Amino acid sequence: MYVSAPFGKVRIRMEIKDLILQTDDIHKATELISSKLEKPVIIENKNFELISYSSSFDDFDQTQQKTILSKKCPIFIIDRLKKEGIVQKLERNPDPIRIHPIEELGFEQRIVIAAKHLGHTMAYIWVQESDQRMNQEELDFLEEVTPHLGKLVYDVYTKANAKEGKKEKLLWQLLHHEYGSESQFRHEASLAKLNLPERFSVLVFSVVAPQYTYMLDYLEKTIERSNFRKRIQFLKSEFQIILVLEGSKDEKFSSRRLARSFIEDVKEDMQDDNFYNYLIGVGKEYTSLYFMRKSFLEALEVIETANFISPRPESMPREFAKLGIYRYLAALYEKNSSEDYYSEDLLILIQNDAEKQTDLLKTLEVYMSNNGKGKQTANELFIHPNTLNYRIKQIQDLTNIDFSNFNMKAYLYTELLLLNNVEAYYQRYIAALQ
Repeated sequence: MYVSAPFGKVRIRMEIKDLILQTDDIHKATELISSKLEKPVIIENKNFELISYSSSFDDFDQTQQKTILSKKCPIFIIDRLKKEGIVQKLERNPDPIRIHPIEELGFEQRIVIAAKHLGHTMAYIWVQESDQRMNQEELDFLEEVTPHLGKLVYDVYTKANAKEGKKEKLLWQLLHHEYGSESQFRHEASLAKLNLPERFSVLVFSVVAPQYTYMLDYLEKTIERSNFRKRIQFLKSEFQIILVLEGSKDEKFSSRRLARSFIEDVKEDMQDDNFYNYLIGVGKEYTSLYFMRKSFLEALEVIETANFISPRPESMPREFAKLGIYRYLAALYEKNSSEDYYSEDLLILIQNDAEKQTDLLKTLEVYMSNNGKGKQTANELFIHPNTLNYRIKQIQDLTNIDFSNFNMKAYLYTELLLLNNVEAYYQRYIAALQ
């Protein structure tokens, strides 16, 4: 019995390994690895875009949840991995690498290994280690099956989207820069009767949580009956619909105006509660096919930012060109959290609000977002202008805030955006008062 137990374990391991090496389905391979390791697994391509994940596990950390929903690893995580040399190390090192948790970013400990084929990195395999570290046998198992995963990912992209038809396949290739020369691509597009816009923007609709994927079906119907249908090409994935909007050839920003009109049409078709279950991003307008991927990634960055801060309805710009300071909130969150930094002035206002039931923090944010315009601020807060003046006087008496100092106002505004849109950031301040 003693001898047969370990033999049994080896036999089970070999059976799973053989199943993985025999399958030509990347999703099946992902599930098999996850079942063997009993841990959540995500596979991303070399651009950190989602390829597959283990659906049998639902205890993904915050970062992986965002990756699954937006189909791409959050940019601030990628930047952190590059900054710490992890990406460079993966290129050089064929062995699994253990990455320690980044708690302030919702990134739990995990193992990552690069899957290569024909000498090129095709994908990264991520295994979350939340509860228990992988042992050496499990690490060896992962290393043994990884080359096959590299080939599977290669096959996925060589045969990508064939079942969707030639037009859709070509459009995916445009979005992912997976084609040779532009002249050859244009020739193939002509044969497939794919209209290539001379002016365009990419618009992406993503759902805020998996339970709302049914809303993509409604959105598809809205596209089909839209007055702008002839100027829209779209692709549908598990959690997103990607639209390429054709602008007028000689009319600058016409594709972005089309995006705004279409978004308003979608909003009218739905009740507000349903509409705000979409995360929406609009990339910048371009006139070269080479930049279609750029517009696509810009739209995804808007969605990723919205997913990070959970903005109040209509408070955050949907267009990348108008994103402004919102682009840097994740980086500021990471820096301030890692350095345990707080604004003394805002701590004072939070404490005063808690102790005296005032509403000074919100008043300050609305006042600054309206660039100090009293009447507009009072209307938005539903208070009398004299009440607003009294609150501003209280803020000035309690703090060192100088409303004539633009630098101070810009800094405070970004800090207020984090406090009022990222619950974990606000809780940091609350904990600092205790």
